[in-house]
Amino acid sequence: MSVETHLLADDGLIPNNPKLPLVVYRQVFGRNGLAAAPERAFDDLFKAHGWVGNWVNGIYDFQHYHSTAHEVIGIAAGRANVQFGGPHGLVCELRAGDVVMIPAGVGHCCLISRNLVVVGAYPFGQYWDLCRDTESDRAKALDSIPWVPLPQSDPVLGSRGPLVVCWRDD
Repeated sequence: MSVETHLLADDGLIPNNPKLPLVVYRQVFGRNGLAAAPERAFDDLFKAHGWVGNWVNGIYDFQHYHSTAHEVIGIAAGRANVQFGGPHGLVCELRAGDVVMIPAGVGHCCLISRNLVVVGAYPFGQYWDLCRDTESDRAKALDSIPWVPLPQSDPVLGSRGPLVVCWRDD
């Protein structure tokens, strides 16, 4: 497994997160670790580390973000090009086995996908909202995002994961 971090700047409508980087975990289960029950594997992994409210679906094909919760997504099947940070942001090619930790405020949008199945979750006690790339949503989000608490643990590796190291409340 490899890990990438990306700090995404405010784009004018989507606030992104000035303190917390997007974290991309590549091939969490190794090459063949998802063959049997990929949705269950991600669901169990996230729940084991205190990430709840789990869902199985895809990724919206419009720019959106959450101002009241951090979100983790695991790619259970297929592949997708997902844009993070707004319409001029970073495009990541995601494949089955990848996980993305999305900080509150960071925009995301599926540009193209093939056979995509995603498992998502949120830290215990956090409830997501749906914000779009509008001035009114941005104004509300700028007040909410700083108050979203840091997760108690990394959704992939628990207390020893990279999220615990690169996300700080300083």
